[in-house]
Amino acid sequence: MAFNPPVRARAAAIALSVAALFAAAPAFAKTLAKVDGLEITDDDVKIALEDIGPTLPEQLQGPQRDAYALDYLIDMKLAAKKFIADKTAATPEIVHKTDYYKDKVLMEALLGGVAKTAASDAAMHKTYDDAAKAQKPEEEVHASHILVETEDQAKDVEKRLKAGEDFAKVATEVSKDPGSQGGDLGWFTKDRMVPEFADAAFKLKKGEISEPVKSQFGWHVIRLEDKRTKEFPPFDEVKDQISNYVAQKAQTELVMNLRKNAKIERTEPAPDADAGPDAGALGGMMPMGK
Repeated sequence: MAFNPPVRARAAAIALSVAALFAAAPAFAKTLAKVDGLEITDDDVKIALEDIGPTLPEQLQGPQRDAYALDYLIDMKLAAKKFIADKTAATPEIVHKTDYYKDKVLMEALLGGVAKTAASDAAMHKTYDDAAKAQKPEEEVHASHILVETEDQAKDVEKRLKAGEDFAKVATEVSKDPGSQGGDLGWFTKDRMVPEFADAAFKLKKGEISEPVKSQFGWHVIRLEDKRTKEFPPFDEVKDQISNYVAQKAQTELVMNLRKNAKIERTEPAPDADAGPDAGALGGMMPMGK
């Protein structure tokens, strides 16, 4: 298939770049195989597994997984070498796709470096402290409940509990809620439950049992286990979330600054703001660097 000289020139440049990449191995990488003199290292295997790992069977682990990746790389090098030798195969589609993946790798490397620098211990602690200061005091309760289908059943449950029967035992015996062990719902704020249930639970005193309460799920009998002001989670518990937030914030700011300082000319009008997120604004659509 014939194509114009500029594409041929780009194809030749790509071929040289690929050849140079194949010839260069990291200084401290361990060579695992050679294909016509071209080295494949343990670093190459690591990169390959980052790429194809999610598609491999789960039972393929350890040395077998590494061996599969090495065979994949051997086949890839042989195919790439054939592509370089067969210049007529460098179609515009291949050249454009190679350009795309080159830019993608460079973008991920840039964003990955930004994320690593941004998510410093000092930056994460500052973000945590700011969030903790902004947290308004909020009441939460620890409650248990028993869910039944009718009001009469709920009244019977209430009677049994107030007569001294064990709450967890009665809940296990009659409750229609499979998600709560022994009726225990744990700690929750008022907005986490449907209004009828929340209003009743938050009016109770510690140890008090409610009258039957109707909601869209059925009839509840609630016991309040305890009440407290919601505590802000400790730093170590949310460290990973903070790290992701700080990193993505820095990545977003970088990309927006790059767009601000670049001359971007669209040949088609941008979609309306309510049509969806801006694909170039790192609005949860762009892959993040590791």
